[in-house]
Amino acid sequence: MALTAKIEKIKIRVLQILDPPARNDIASKVCSIFIATLIIANITAVILESVPAYHAKFGKFFNNFEFYCIIVFTVEYLLRVWSSGSRYTKDHGGSWRGRKEYIFSFFGLVDLLATLPYYLQMFLPGADLRAIRVVRMLRIFKLSHYNSALEDLYSAVRDARQSFVAALYILAIAIVVTSALMYYVEHDAQPEKFSSIPAAMWWAIISLTTVGYGDVYPITPLGQIIGTITAFVGVCTVAMLTGIVAAAFANQMDRRKTLFESEVRAALSDGIISSDEQGSLEKLQKEFNLSDDVVEALTKAVQSESEKK
Repeated sequence: MALTAKIEKIKIRVLQILDPPARNDIASKVCSIFIATLIIANITAVILESVPAYHAKFGKFFNNFEFYCIIVFTVEYLLRVWSSGSRYTKDHGGSWRGRKEYIFSFFGLVDLLATLPYYLQMFLPGADLRAIRVVRMLRIFKLSHYNSALEDLYSAVRDARQSFVAALYILAIAIVVTSALMYYVEHDAQPEKFSSIPAAMWWAIISLTTVGYGDVYPITPLGQIIGTITAFVGVCTVAMLTGIVAAAFANQMDRRKTLFESEVRAALSDGIISSDEQGSLEKLQKEFNLSDDVVEALTKAVQSESEKK
């Protein structure tokens, strides 16, 4: 029993170190900085390796560095799988529940893909795995362990999904209508560029999103009028999508601040913030991705309200 309890403590501590760092957890901060730096360095190496001159000159270094990174990423993945078993007690699903949640989560799949291409190359020598090697670039998503930007974007779009879907619906209608009109107007003048409505959709998408590569453009007077209208519709549609996402981000942050403020108010109901309450607030701060300045300002505001009462 004593050995089992000790192993469980080690498992919990390993999970704390691998998770995004708490404010005063030096070991976790060092681990996060090390892993994040290694990910950035590895992605940089993958990019530089694609340059023929660098590959010819530093090919051996790139291979050795890749091997070192694979060892670190593999150990990290195995430790995450092992330590994730401490998330739940036996009454709430036990070790398998925590490990299964991690393995099949977004982060777990990204961590697996960070090492999988290397082992596929080992077990399939001689096969053309250039496409699989591109998967190595997905390692950049491992940085999501330490930054909630992607999660925040997903949450913002999910919260505003009705407005977002409505804007995409308008964009889809605009693509179909403008590409069909442009096909019928420009097909005779440019049969190679506007050979069909699907082919004209390339022009419609590029124009509506205001990218404008210039490889395909109308040359007939009526086509230029349609192109002008398409450009205006595109500006409005893109502005609508941008505004929806920006508003969703702002609303999400306001809700998080309100929830955090209510937790601070509850913690100060007895006049002091205990160590357990402080730990809960730090965990909430990390979950909500709130900066220390924002937390300090909210805490001072709540304390001032309490003193006035």
